[in-house]
Order: sequence, then structure tokens, then C-alpha cells
Amino acid sequence: MDNLIDIIKGIHPGKFIERELKKKRLSQRILAEETAIPYQTINAIIAGRRNLTTEQALKIDEALGYDEGFFAILQTHYDIKQYKEKKLADIYSTAPRIRKSLFWDADFNKINWAKYKNAVIKRVFERGSKEEIEEITQYYNLSTK
Repeated sequence: MDNLIDIIKGIHPGKFIERELKKKRLSQRILAEETAIPYQTINAIIAGRRNLTTEQALKIDEALGYDEGFFAILQTHYDIKQYKEKKLADIYSTAPRIRKSLFWDADFNKINWAKYKNAVIKRVFERGSKEEIEEITQYYNLSTK
């Protein structure tokens, strides 16, 4: 179980449940009946709109044949990932002073500057002006050595 967790940790458990249901040719309704979890709740979990409670995770473990705690651990890893991304987003809460047109393929005002740091740096270094490269270097506190 640990190896599988290491491979998939950080994804929402609903995505993994959806994959398992497809593999086992089960419907969300059947899972709902087997676990006594309302169908709407199962659907919301699979869609990623709702997190698993410990009770739900244990019921799904049993229904899908996983070791006790598997889905609770997966949910915990997802929660940790979300927490870390939020902390990083708080560090880089304002956009750097660069042209929005550098990111024509994204909504500039919704870019998570922390999460996509490497992609932002790469794009600005490839397509940005000298001033924009200097701005990104300062924004991300990059070494100029």
C-alpha cells in the first residue's frame, strides 16, 4: 500500500475512486448502496467538490477491497498538498510587474505565481524584456551568480 500511496499522493481521492470504479465496472450508485453513503455525496467526492470524512474513507476502503485507512491517508496527503499550495500562494500573492501578454494563454489575474514558478521563470527568461527578467529575478529572489 505504501508504494501506491507514494505514487498517487496529492491527488484528490475522488479521482482514484473514479478510476477504481471504472476498473471494477461499478457505478457510483452501487458504491453508494454498498457503503450507505448517499449517491450525491459519492458523486461530489468523485467530482472533487467534497473531501472524504474518515468514516466515508473506511467504508470505501472496505467496499473496494483496500487496506483500512488507505483512502483516509490519500485524503490527508491531498489536504497537505492543498495547504502547502495555499501557503506558497500567500507568499506570492501579488503579480510581478510584467506584461500580461507574456501569458496570453492564461488568465493573468488567476495565475498561481508560487505553484507555476518554474514555468513563469522559463517563459519570462525566453520571451521577456531585460526589465521583465530583472523583475522576475527580484520577485522570486533568484541568485544572479
